[in-house]
Amino acid sequence: MPKRSTKPNRGHQVSDQIQRDLAELIRELKDPRIGMVTLQAVEVTPDYAHAKVFFSVLVGDAEATQEALNQAAGFLRNGLFKRLHIHTVPTLHFLFDRTPERAADMNALIARAVASRSKDDDGND
Repeated sequence: MPKRSTKPNRGHQVSDQIQRDLAELIRELKDPRIGMVTLQAVEVTPDYAHAKVFFSVLVGDAEATQEALNQAAGFLRNGLFKRLHIHTVPTLHFLFDRTPERAADMNALIARAVASRSKDDDGND
């Protein structure tokens, strides 16, 4: 049986660190288009040349936020250079993640179905 490594691979560690550092750096941005942003995930290419940064927006316009974050990508990357201890800091690409939005829609559908079903059950007594 092959031995499994118990420590997470380096790519995941780098992605997690980028996500934590970017969250702090984004809070410091003064751009009014950037509302309350949550970083959902960071995917780094194996050569660390590029990173896809998936975000959701609690408050604000998703498209305007994406545009503002991609315009600030160079500034944010520079901030990562100062924080990360890796040879290559990836070029950042911000992408709006609709997963939380879809999950909320799905939860609402389920809640309506359950409420409708319980009304039907009440009527069958």
